[in-house]
Amino acid sequence: MRRILMAALMVLFAGSVFAAKGEFNDECAYGLALGKHVMTKCSVTEMIDGKTYCFSSEGAKKKFMADPAGNLAKAEKTYGRS
Repeated sequence: MRRILMAALMVLFAGSVFAAKGEFNDECAYGLALGKHVMTKCSVTEMIDGKTYCFSSEGAKKKFMADPAGNLAKAEKTYGRS
């Protein structure tokens, strides 16, 4: 029983250590929409169409979400996907 409990804890811990990366290699999506490259720790996120986007702050996320489609198109252009 103890081995099962230890194995379960290891799986839970590994899942938190190896969390999925955000789109744009964890750069701030709003920063990219503004033409800037801003790295984040991906602690502020938003899921859009099944993809995780990172933001440098709650304020950046709020501004991005005012026009997510338009800002996403600008971010992809800055990142080099268009």
